[in-house]
Amino acid sequence: MFWLAIAPIAVILILMVGLRWGASRAGAAGYLIALVIASTFFGARLELLAYAHAKALLLIIDVLLIIWTAFLLFRVADEAGAIRVIGQSLPHLTADKGMQALIIGWAFASFLQGVGGFGVPVAVIAPLLVGLGFSPLSAVVIPSVGHSWAVTFGSLGSSFNALMAATGYTWEELASPSALFLGLAGLGVGLVVAHAAGGWGAVRRLGVAALILGGAMSTAQYLAATSGLWNISSFIGGLTGLVIGFPLARWHRGNTEENGRVDWRSLLIALSGYGVLVILTLGVQLIPSVHDALSNFSFTLNFPSLETTLGYSTPPGPGRKIPILRHAGTILFTSALAAYLIYRRAGWYKPGAFRRIANGTLKRVISSSVGIVSMVSMAVLMQHAGMTDALAEGLSSAMGCVFPALSPWMGALGAFMTGSNTNSNVVFAALQMRTAELLGFPVAIILAAQTSGAALGSVIAPTKVVVGASTGGMAGREGEIMRKLLAYIGILILLISLLAIIGVWL
Repeated sequence: MFWLAIAPIAVILILMVGLRWGASRAGAAGYLIALVIASTFFGARLELLAYAHAKALLLIIDVLLIIWTAFLLFRVADEAGAIRVIGQSLPHLTADKGMQALIIGWAFASFLQGVGGFGVPVAVIAPLLVGLGFSPLSAVVIPSVGHSWAVTFGSLGSSFNALMAATGYTWEELASPSALFLGLAGLGVGLVVAHAAGGWGAVRRLGVAALILGGAMSTAQYLAATSGLWNISSFIGGLTGLVIGFPLARWHRGNTEENGRVDWRSLLIALSGYGVLVILTLGVQLIPSVHDALSNFSFTLNFPSLETTLGYSTPPGPGRKIPILRHAGTILFTSALAAYLIYRRAGWYKPGAFRRIANGTLKRVISSSVGIVSMVSMAVLMQHAGMTDALAEGLSSAMGCVFPALSPWMGALGAFMTGSNTNSNVVFAALQMRTAELLGFPVAIILAAQTSGAALGSVIAPTKVVVGASTGGMAGREGEIMRKLLAYIGILILLISLLAIIGVWL
């Protein structure tokens, strides 16, 4: 039964990696195969299939609301030129190439991942670094690695939300180990960025600055995530990096004649759109009366006990609860609307901006949404049919005590295979959870290793490498980028493996 259960995942892997299919086509193929296997070999009857798809629909709505509105907010800011203003202001702080890499390719990349994601950090920063004199290879590699540690809590927490949705675990249980693992990896990311910018000489020269910057960003992300602000914790981490980076840039100023002047008024206007997001999120999460009032408006469905003809049962209970007014998607949409009004009042939009924002958002999210719909449906179907349990039993007997060390590599494989941290969590999180339960390991630690490995591994997904190559002047040389990224990301995933081993045995 193990080989039948693994077939849908194997098919997705072969189609995406071997045949270079996109996530939407490969996900649909995997879903159809899972549907056939579940009904034919695992005894999933029509009633079970119907309820499983209804549960999947709640998860799909929960995840897609964040993805759609997060990219909408980014398009609102990008169309106004706010992202360009922020990006052009940063190089004026220092002429030191290594310090520019840390601030732009790491702190600013993390900031962009926090508010946008979807390949945006590399697409925005790679051409900017090329313009500053970095080689095309370095210009692509630096932001690719630089934003990796911020992926799970980035895109306004869409990947972390998917982790919770797929497993039923709460942010109180998952935020601390996930933020800790990613924060420690973030310290390594800073040193890697310095090395990519200037070799070991840059690491020695900027090591202290990288550790200060990394410590500040990691601590800010951890404190935000564990305080319930997980949907903006990467954003807060990246913003902290930019603030801390200003005095550090003066410390490593370089040739001051090359430094221009920062237009602080324009920079503040550019950041104001995201300031609205921070204010709304803080108000909703930290003011008890507001939080409780908005929580009263929620939607869910109750499901009966379900059982296959082979005897595998799913207990009764509610599906994914969607707090309509308190949902991250609602906050993001409100923030996008407020940001649009701010930028329009400042005169930053050209005629037709609203139409371009809407069209650009729809064009970008539709293709990724199809992949998420099929993969979420596949994952929920496999859970209810007992296929995930069969996989977990096979993995637990084969891996045993080495499972924690391999857990982040499974997450990375899922991200490489599906193209995103979110999809990896959807496909593999329930499997990792069940395997950890069978082996007696702390589930929260294993899930933290899963999402951390997936975050780091997502940057070597072929689709993201192609985006980086096309925007950084490396089209046709994707192999060079992949080889460089594999070396750096492999070291960081090894660090997560070590942390997972320590975490389960403490």
